[in-house]
Amino acid sequence: MHRLFVAIRPPEAIRDLLVDAMDDSPELRWVGDEQLHLTLRFIGEVERPAANDIAAALDRLRQPAFELKIAGAGRFDRRNGGALWAGVAPRQPVAELAARIERACVIAGLAPERRAFHPHITLARYGRDRAATASSLETRLATLSSKPFPVDHFTLFESHLSRHGPHYDEVASYQLDRVTTAVSSP
Repeated sequence: MHRLFVAIRPPEAIRDLLVDAMDDSPELRWVGDEQLHLTLRFIGEVERPAANDIAAALDRLRQPAFELKIAGAGRFDRRNGGALWAGVAPRQPVAELAARIERACVIAGLAPERRAFHPHITLARYGRDRAATASSLETRLATLSSKPFPVDHFTLFESHLSRHGPHYDEVASYQLDRVTTAVSSP
Protein backbone atom coordinates (compact mmCIF):
# COMPACT_ATOMS: atom_id res chain seq x y z
CA MET A 1 0.00 0.00 0.00
CA HIS A 2 1.07 3.53 -0.77
CA ARG A 3 -0.10 6.47 1.41
CA LEU A 4 -0.30 9.39 -1.03
CA PHE A 5 -1.14 13.09 -1.10
CA VAL A 6 -0.80 15.92 -3.62
CA ALA A 7 0.76 19.20 -2.47
CA ILE A 8 2.61 22.39 -3.26
CA ARG A 9 6.00 22.62 -1.57
CA PRO A 10 6.86 26.30 -0.98
CA PRO A 11 10.30 27.51 -2.07
CA GLU A 12 13.13 27.56 0.46
CA ALA A 13 12.84 31.30 1.22
CA ILE A 14 9.16 30.88 2.13
CA ARG A 15 9.87 27.80 4.25
CA ASP A 16 12.60 29.79 6.05
CA LEU A 17 10.08 32.55 6.78
CA LEU A 18 7.64 29.99 8.20
CA VAL A 19 10.28 28.28 10.32
CA ASP A 20 11.42 31.67 11.66
CA ALA A 21 7.81 32.47 12.62
CA MET A 22 7.52 29.32 14.72
CA ASP A 23 7.65 29.75 18.47
CA ASP A 24 9.91 27.57 20.55
CA SER A 25 6.96 26.72 22.78
CA PRO A 26 7.15 23.06 23.80
CA GLU A 27 3.36 23.11 24.25
CA LEU A 28 2.86 22.67 20.50
CA ARG A 29 4.27 20.02 18.14
CA TRP A 30 5.94 22.14 15.45
CA VAL A 31 6.43 20.68 12.00
CA GLY A 32 9.91 20.60 10.50
CA ASP A 33 11.01 22.27 7.29
CA GLU A 34 10.78 18.96 5.42
CA GLN A 35 7.05 18.75 6.30
CA LEU A 36 6.00 22.25 5.19
CA HIS A 37 3.54 21.95 2.30
CA LEU A 38 0.10 23.02 1.14
CA THR A 39 -2.03 19.90 0.67
CA LEU A 40 -4.15 19.98 -2.48
CA ARG A 41 -5.65 16.49 -2.06
CA PHE A 42 -5.08 13.80 0.56
CA ILE A 43 -5.43 10.46 -1.19
CA GLY A 44 -4.65 7.96 1.55
CA GLU A 45 -3.61 4.35 1.15
CA VAL A 46 -3.91 2.83 -2.30
CA GLU A 47 -2.51 -0.20 -4.09
CA ARG A 48 0.12 0.20 -6.85
CA PRO A 49 -2.37 0.01 -9.80
CA ALA A 50 -4.51 2.78 -8.30
CA ALA A 51 -1.39 4.86 -7.60
CA ASN A 52 -0.38 4.49 -11.25
CA ASP A 53 -3.87 5.54 -12.41
CA ILE A 54 -3.75 8.62 -10.15
CA ALA A 55 -0.28 9.58 -11.41
CA ALA A 56 -1.45 9.26 -15.03
CA ALA A 57 -4.59 11.33 -14.38
CA LEU A 58 -2.52 14.07 -12.72
CA ASP A 59 -0.15 14.09 -15.68
CA ARG A 60 -3.05 15.04 -17.99
CA LEU A 61 -4.06 18.01 -15.82
CA ARG A 62 -3.52 21.48 -17.32
CA GLN A 63 -3.60 24.82 -15.51
CA PRO A 64 -1.63 28.05 -15.80
CA ALA A 65 1.12 28.73 -13.28
CA PHE A 66 0.28 31.35 -10.65
CA GLU A 67 1.68 33.19 -7.65
CA LEU A 68 0.82 32.86 -3.97
CA LYS A 69 1.94 34.63 -0.85
CA ILE A 70 1.73 33.84 2.83
CA ALA A 71 -1.17 35.79 4.34
CA GLY A 72 -1.89 35.54 8.04
CA ALA A 73 -2.50 32.57 10.28
CA GLY A 74 -5.37 30.60 11.70
CA ARG A 75 -6.20 27.37 13.45
CA PHE A 76 -8.46 24.39 13.23
CA ASP A 77 -9.86 23.31 16.58
CA ARG A 78 -11.07 19.79 16.97
CA ARG A 79 -12.33 17.80 19.92
CA ASN A 80 -8.91 16.28 20.66
CA GLY A 81 -6.76 19.27 19.71
CA GLY A 82 -6.06 21.11 16.52
CA ALA A 83 -3.59 22.67 14.12
CA LEU A 84 -2.06 26.13 13.79
CA TRP A 85 -1.53 27.14 10.15
CA ALA A 86 -0.32 29.86 7.80
CA GLY A 87 -2.79 31.08 5.20
CA VAL A 88 -2.16 31.87 1.54
CA ALA A 89 -3.53 34.44 -0.90
CA PRO A 90 -5.03 34.69 -3.39
CA ARG A 91 -7.18 31.62 -2.79
CA GLN A 92 -8.79 31.38 -6.23
CA PRO A 93 -5.92 29.95 -8.32
CA VAL A 94 -4.98 27.36 -5.69
CA ALA A 95 -8.65 26.42 -5.23
CA GLU A 96 -8.97 25.96 -9.01
CA LEU A 97 -5.89 23.73 -9.02
CA ALA A 98 -7.26 21.70 -6.11
CA ALA A 99 -10.60 21.29 -7.94
CA ARG A 100 -8.82 20.03 -11.07
CA ILE A 101 -6.79 17.61 -8.97
CA GLU A 102 -10.00 16.45 -7.28
CA ARG A 103 -11.60 15.75 -10.69
CA ALA A 104 -8.48 13.86 -11.82
CA CYS A 105 -8.54 11.72 -8.66
CA VAL A 106 -12.24 10.91 -9.09
CA ILE A 107 -11.66 9.99 -12.76
CA ALA A 108 -8.84 7.70 -11.54
CA GLY A 109 -11.35 5.90 -9.32
CA LEU A 110 -11.13 7.61 -5.91
CA ALA A 111 -14.20 8.54 -3.91
CA PRO A 112 -14.88 12.29 -3.94
CA GLU A 113 -13.44 14.35 -1.09
CA ARG A 114 -16.25 15.43 1.24
CA ARG A 115 -14.35 18.08 3.22
CA ALA A 116 -14.25 21.67 1.98
CA PHE A 117 -10.90 22.79 0.62
CA HIS A 118 -9.17 25.36 2.83
CA PRO A 119 -5.68 26.22 1.53
CA HIS A 120 -3.13 26.43 4.35
CA ILE A 121 0.31 25.28 5.46
CA THR A 122 0.28 23.51 8.82
CA LEU A 123 2.84 24.93 11.27
CA ALA A 124 2.02 23.04 14.47
CA ARG A 125 -0.37 20.60 16.08
CA TYR A 126 -1.63 20.69 19.64
CA GLY A 127 -3.70 18.77 22.15
CA ARG A 128 -7.05 20.06 23.40
CA ASP A 129 -5.45 21.37 26.61
CA ARG A 130 -3.19 23.66 24.53
CA ALA A 131 -5.88 25.58 22.62
CA ALA A 132 -5.20 28.78 24.64
CA THR A 133 -1.51 28.67 23.66
CA ALA A 134 -2.47 28.11 20.02
CA SER A 135 -4.92 31.02 20.18
CA SER A 136 -2.20 33.33 21.52
CA LEU A 137 0.19 32.26 18.77
CA GLU A 138 -2.54 32.69 16.13
CA THR A 139 -2.94 36.30 17.29
CA ARG A 140 0.82 36.87 17.19
CA LEU A 141 1.04 35.45 13.63
CA ALA A 142 -2.02 37.32 12.29
CA THR A 143 0.20 39.66 10.25
CA LEU A 144 2.49 36.93 8.92
CA SER A 145 3.10 37.64 5.23
CA SER A 146 5.54 37.11 2.41
CA LYS A 147 6.31 38.43 -1.01
CA PRO A 148 4.56 36.53 -3.81
CA PHE A 149 6.24 33.30 -4.87
CA PRO A 150 5.72 31.36 -8.10
CA VAL A 151 3.73 28.14 -8.16
CA ASP A 152 4.80 26.43 -11.38
CA HIS A 153 4.37 22.81 -10.32
CA PHE A 154 2.72 20.51 -7.80
CA THR A 155 3.91 17.18 -6.43
CA LEU A 156 2.55 13.72 -5.69
CA PHE A 157 4.08 12.59 -2.38
CA GLU A 158 4.18 9.28 -0.56
CA SER A 159 3.99 9.55 3.22
CA HIS A 160 5.78 7.08 5.47
CA LEU A 161 4.63 7.15 9.08
CA SER A 162 6.93 6.23 11.96
CA ARG A 163 7.17 6.87 15.67
CA HIS A 164 9.52 9.77 14.80
CA GLY A 165 6.84 11.43 12.66
CA PRO A 166 6.04 11.36 8.95
CA HIS A 167 8.62 11.28 6.18
CA TYR A 168 7.65 12.35 2.66
CA ASP A 169 9.09 11.07 -0.62
CA GLU A 170 8.40 12.78 -3.93
CA VAL A 171 6.74 10.33 -6.32
CA ALA A 172 6.22 12.69 -9.27
CA SER A 173 6.26 16.40 -10.03
CA TYR A 174 3.80 18.00 -12.46
CA GLN A 175 4.54 21.27 -14.25
CA LEU A 176 1.86 23.90 -14.57
CA ASP A 177 1.51 25.66 -17.91
CA ARG A 178 3.62 28.75 -18.28
CA VAL A 179 1.66 31.78 -19.36
CA THR A 180 3.37 33.54 -22.24
CA THR A 181 2.50 36.88 -23.64
CA ALA A 182 2.99 37.67 -27.28
CA VAL A 183 5.23 40.59 -28.03
CA SER A 184 3.87 42.60 -30.92
CA SER A 185 6.19 44.04 -33.54
CA PRO A 186 6.16 47.79 -34.15
